[in-house]
Amino acid sequence: MRNATIDMTRLAAMDPREATLLLKGIRDAALRGGRAPLAPRADIGASWQRMLREGVDPDRDRRSGLLSPAELEARRAASPLADLLPVLREGLISVPGADIDAVRHIMVVADADGRVLWREGHPSVLRMADGHGFQPGADWRESTVGTNGVGTALVTRRPVQVHSAEHFVSTHHTWTCAGAPLTDPRDGRLMGVVDVSGPVTTMHPATLLLIGSVARLAEAELRNRHLAALARLRAVAAPLLCRVGGRALAVDGHGWTAAVTGLAPVDRVPLPSSVRAGRVWLPTLGECAVEPLPGGWLVRPLDASGTDAGAGGAAARLVLDVSRPREWTVRVSGPVGRWERELSPRHAELLYVLAVRRQGRTAAELAADVFGDRTRTVTVRAEMSRIRRTLGGVLAHRPYRFRDEVEVELLTPRDAADLLPHSTAPAVLEARRGAGGGG
Repeated sequence: MRNATIDMTRLAAMDPREATLLLKGIRDAALRGGRAPLAPRADIGASWQRMLREGVDPDRDRRSGLLSPAELEARRAASPLADLLPVLREGLISVPGADIDAVRHIMVVADADGRVLWREGHPSVLRMADGHGFQPGADWRESTVGTNGVGTALVTRRPVQVHSAEHFVSTHHTWTCAGAPLTDPRDGRLMGVVDVSGPVTTMHPATLLLIGSVARLAEAELRNRHLAALARLRAVAAPLLCRVGGRALAVDGHGWTAAVTGLAPVDRVPLPSSVRAGRVWLPTLGECAVEPLPGGWLVRPLDASGTDAGAGGAAARLVLDVSRPREWTVRVSGPVGRWERELSPRHAELLYVLAVRRQGRTAAELAADVFGDRTRTVTVRAEMSRIRRTLGGVLAHRPYRFRDEVEVELLTPRDAADLLPHSTAPAVLEARRGAGGGG
């Protein structure tokens, strides 16, 4: 006859020391291959079996090396989870009417590789986490640290709570945690995990419901942002589609359709991992002419002869206008029309550098060009990520550069001394001293 399973409600009602002793007995029986009066919960038992098969030491606190500060900042800048931190913080850290001592836990956000990117919460709990190696840059996969709220949620792809001796590694038995995976609603990819952790005395059976609800709320925020981005793309694409005179659709970088003409509406078009202007074969549409749009692509299916009524060459032309003292724009044109965007001062500086150095610049080189400090790569990557949301069709990276097939024209002031007058960027200062030119 199968043993009854321990449940979180019963554990929460017990004295923390008694609950730990009970769970240790269940864990010890599982490690010996024996039988305990109560069975572990299904997710926990399955995780223990994975740990035994993978040879994780149940009594040794194994830790991998932390990410370097530069790599940690690079992962943070590239992660879509950065935009969700306010939502996660509001749901899991900010307790209305309570001071910090009332919130005796921490929130941890890790990426899909199990690397801890951010943590915040009660200072004493943060110090406890340091003792466990639960630090920014740490590897918290199951295969590294055993059963836990981050690594186990990554494996199961659902919310999971791990309390005291349910952790496979004994040094974590003073800890309780609950984690939930975060999935990108735009493409279904796993972005990472959000976790709430603290000393065993902070365990509550409702924590699992809370963490799951906040994770879904964060995903809904990302979905709402996606819908807003599609609406912006639709507004730009609508007049272009009116001039196409044939079959065409506007899609975002993930292939979601914003607008369509001359075709049966589809929710999404499968795009290759790397799209660029020109001719592209798409599984559902065949050979297509692709042009960049702000935040997406204009896609025009070609006929059997490889032509289209509106096609006149898919290479884009970009005009970067920094000729005026307080207003800077970028204009992108293709066979069916053009669109224009105003630029912030920082984005004007970065694009100016790329326009005069067409061979491309690394993040460190751009940091030196704009800030005079090669170490400010995190800021550069974050700003370039924002620029590529609009100009991804004409910009490449590694290094950052305008794509080879894009014709770039740079408009500068007649007097180089008037170039981007707000700027203190070394590259701009150099141009003002006479290295620039008229436009």
